[in-house]
Amino acid sequence: MSRFENSLIPNSIIYFFVLLISLISIIPLFTIFNGIIELNTNSEYFYFFREFSLKNYVANSIIILFGVLVFTFLLGLYSAYLVSFYKFPFSSFFKYALILSFAIPPYIFAYSLSAFFENYGTGYLIVSTFLNEKMANQIIPNLNPIIGIIISLSFSLFGYVYILARSSFVNQSQNLIEVSSNLGFSQTQRFFKVILPSARPAIFIGLSLVAMETLSDFGTASFFGTSTLITGIYNSWFIFDDLVSANILSLFLLIFILFFFCLESFSSKNSKYHLSNSSSHKKKIINLSGKKAIFAFVFCFILFFLSFLFPLFQMLFWTFKFPEYYSNLDLIKLNLNTVKLILASTIIIIVCSFFSNFGIRVLQKKTLRFISSLSISGYAIPGIVISVSTITFFSILNEKFNINLKSFFIGSIYGLILGYLFRFYSISFNAIKAGYLKINQSIDDSASLLGFSKFRTLTKIHLPFFKKNIYFIFILISLEIIKELPITLILRPFNFETFSTKAYNFASQDLIEAASVPSLFLILWTTFLIILSIKYFLSEEK
Repeated sequence: MSRFENSLIPNSIIYFFVLLISLISIIPLFTIFNGIIELNTNSEYFYFFREFSLKNYVANSIIILFGVLVFTFLLGLYSAYLVSFYKFPFSSFFKYALILSFAIPPYIFAYSLSAFFENYGTGYLIVSTFLNEKMANQIIPNLNPIIGIIISLSFSLFGYVYILARSSFVNQSQNLIEVSSNLGFSQTQRFFKVILPSARPAIFIGLSLVAMETLSDFGTASFFGTSTLITGIYNSWFIFDDLVSANILSLFLLIFILFFFCLESFSSKNSKYHLSNSSSHKKKIINLSGKKAIFAFVFCFILFFLSFLFPLFQMLFWTFKFPEYYSNLDLIKLNLNTVKLILASTIIIIVCSFFSNFGIRVLQKKTLRFISSLSISGYAIPGIVISVSTITFFSILNEKFNINLKSFFIGSIYGLILGYLFRFYSISFNAIKAGYLKINQSIDDSASLLGFSKFRTLTKIHLPFFKKNIYFIFILISLEIIKELPITLILRPFNFETFSTKAYNFASQDLIEAASVPSLFLILWTTFLIILSIKYFLSEEK
């Protein structure tokens, strides 16, 4: 039996498949850098774009990025500080409720925000109920598109800063805080001189993730009609049918995003965000009372309301007000499409990333480690760049090697799953890699001495350890797939709709009320998955 099992996975086969998975994962990087080698700026559209629009696109992207970073820093940091160090009415509820902001994609928040401020919109209805109609029109301001994008992205993305800052705050040593109190530090001084510096690496990682998501955002900028680098890429390919310009702009945008990706990787590598609590006292939670308790409650409630309840209520309001849109949707098909994508994509991504980590662990090859470090860069590449790179790659195969795989992958479920693999492979790979770091190599050595084959070590020792991790990874990737817009929009099969594409198509046709039903179901799906993750994986009682 042992001999048979040993023959199941010879080292050469493991090496080949790990290498193949890693090479497939870096296809977008290969395509982008191939575009540098074969750079051709003779495109008429690119000349027009460079002369008249590029500066505007870059300026808008930088303004939006700066605004979102400032707002997410303030909202995420302060809310995390309140729920971590103080007890006030419903503080235990807000501790987890604020995570639900992840359930709202920025483009759906944008639909709700636009509906509130538009003429005779939701804001007008609320104000005119208490005042006359003329006063309502004067009070409700016109929403500037760039401000609308900044607000939408900030309330949807502050959770990155919140959850990482809170994790750091919770694990900070009580000894340091007590020492600062004994030295006569006020609460303000203690925050700025002890608590904030200790949490700085975690906060920086959160802001880097926010920056990557902001630069990658397509749905929000497109809805508000604002020219950014990401919309320029889409217009180059989809409207002007100019793949050369799309690739050049993709490279330009990727330089911005890879800067933050490298900063995030550098900050998180071998970082220790807190002192060990093994020798410290349990953190003391300060009970707030009076005005301070009311202020803390009001701040957290407003943040929870605006980031989650506001878009949810807006979609519910439209759904009940315009039932005809509900009846015109094939909700069963949309739900089946969602389940199909989740199951097929997440299983493939998890299996590939698990086998890659397993192969790297048992083979200990530097070549595989290097290539795998490149393969996890996909999350830093915007979805629309992933889509353009996928199409370009198969076009290159067709032109240079006369291999017509483009019709098989592009516009098919296989191409869509491949796009998700490129984009979300790093989520699964990094999570499994972190789990493997907790398994001492001596356990594998002991199993080998006991006659365990690689296959038996994998199934009997590694897999049981990762059971809980795999469930959590499944939820994380499912959340990303449900909310993903540009990859699904561009690479999907003909007439294949998801809740995100259906909502986007309605909104792009100025049928924003019709977008409420698919948006509502998308929110319900993501909320369900986030509640599962909180209940079984993120709760401090677990």
